[in-house]
Amino acid sequence: MSRHAATRLAWSLWALSVALTALSLLLLALSLSHPDVYIFDHWLDSTLAAIAFSTVGAVIGPRTPSDNPIGWLFCAVGLLFAVTHFTAEYAIYTLLAAPGSQLAGGEAAAWLTSWLWVPQLGSVVLVVLLFPDSRLPSRGWRWFAWLSVLLVLTGALLCALSPGPTIALGPINSPLGVESLPNDAYKSVERVMNALIFVAVVSLIIRLRRARELERQQIKWFVYATVLVISGGILTYPVSEVIGSVWLRWISFVPFIVGVISIPISMGIAILRYRLYDIDVLINRTVVYGTLTATLVALYFGGIVLL
Repeated sequence: MSRHAATRLAWSLWALSVALTALSLLLLALSLSHPDVYIFDHWLDSTLAAIAFSTVGAVIGPRTPSDNPIGWLFCAVGLLFAVTHFTAEYAIYTLLAAPGSQLAGGEAAAWLTSWLWVPQLGSVVLVVLLFPDSRLPSRGWRWFAWLSVLLVLTGALLCALSPGPTIALGPINSPLGVESLPNDAYKSVERVMNALIFVAVVSLIIRLRRARELERQQIKWFVYATVLVISGGILTYPVSEVIGSVWLRWISFVPFIVGVISIPISMGIAILRYRLYDIDVLINRTVVYGTLTATLVALYFGGIVLL
């Protein structure tokens, strides 16, 4: 493929992802106009991930060699996020918000949502495994790559045929469920996918220990964004729920969302090798300001308890 054709293809995929995301937000707004309608849980992170991954893929895809698929994998991840978000919002609007509308295909959209999230997360696993040079960390990781593909295909098939509720769609059940299968199969599949993502991140840590200076700087960008997501996610969900603090949930949600956006952007910076060594300054400032913020929060809570 020529450079010009690759550029047109990459930006066409970007335009498709952005158009589907815009339609998803429109359907979300229409659903919100109806009282007591279930809201898709992951509408914000899906929107940000679709735009960020698609944009980074459109930028780096045509600029990488033909034997380097990492840019096109970014395009695929962004498109999968956009399609999953659109089918979810469409199913919610046609089946819950406005069941008497003239729009058809709500059950088909719900069925697509029931299993599309599995290859969506599987593509993220593949991107992390191949980052930053589109090669696995070593030959020993080939078995994990093939195992991930097998588990993604099996999980998608199991979710597509499960008769129970569809993940993230509230009361909507899968329209093509097989009664002999368990109703909550998506829960087991979700645990497996989270485990695959965790192992993929561990592979990057192992790669970081063996990497030379240039590759080490590339991986640092991804690790920095991942730490933001993990720390923000821990504070947003389990910690805030345990202590019952609503304001902590909203405050910690900011680094979580920033981390979601930063992961594809940081990977794009690393692949293009643009100002790689700025990450050291960014890490130092984050540690300093993070420590200062944690100290002020501890003093605030300590003063409240003492008073």
